[in-house]
Parts: sequence; C-alpha cells; structure tokens
Amino acid sequence: MKVAITSTGNTLESDVDQRFGRCTYFVIYDTESKSVEYIPNPNKQISEGAGPASVQILAERGVNKIVSGDFGLKVKPLLDSLKVQMIVIKHTQKTVSEIIESLDH
Repeated sequence: MKVAITSTGNTLESDVDQRFGRCTYFVIYDTESKSVEYIPNPNKQISEGAGPASVQILAERGVNKIVSGDFGLKVKPLLDSLKVQMIVIKHTQKTVSEIIESLDH
C-alpha cells in the first residue's frame, strides 16, 4: 500500500506539514517494499486549486492513504470518490519517520 505524508522537507526527520495542497513535499511510503519517494509539491505557490491539483499528483502514483494536518473542503469529496483514506494529524509535531513507524505496526 502507498501512503503519502505531507512534509516540510525532503528527509525522514522533516516535520509533517499541516497543509495538504500547499505542503512543501509529498513523501510517498510503500508499506510493502519499504521504499520512500520525495516529491516537491509543484502546487505550493499556485493561487487557487492547489488541493485538487495535489490530489491528482498522488492519484497518478496510486496512493491509498494520505497523512496531513488539514485537508481543504474541495479535497474531501475528491478523495472519497477515489477511495483514498485521509488521516488527519492535528497540532502535533510529528516527523515523517514517526508516521512511517506507526504505519508499520
């Protein structure tokens, strides 16, 4: 299964980014192969539609779950229609590696 984690940077020690559509990086973790891919978010600076555009990037990569601090109102119905699970991590400073560890247990 592929899990996308919104991240403030491109390392496992980076914090989870609280923003979905405008996060700095998407970290895609494959729970089967244990591989990690870092994708700079090209939608970080666009004026509107960052959430739906980011959903498209992750859908093209076959992501099944997304971990982020907050999802916009336009994103939830899109992810529901794609059967992608949203995991909200609010108001906590977790690193990407901490999230990956919790997925492996």
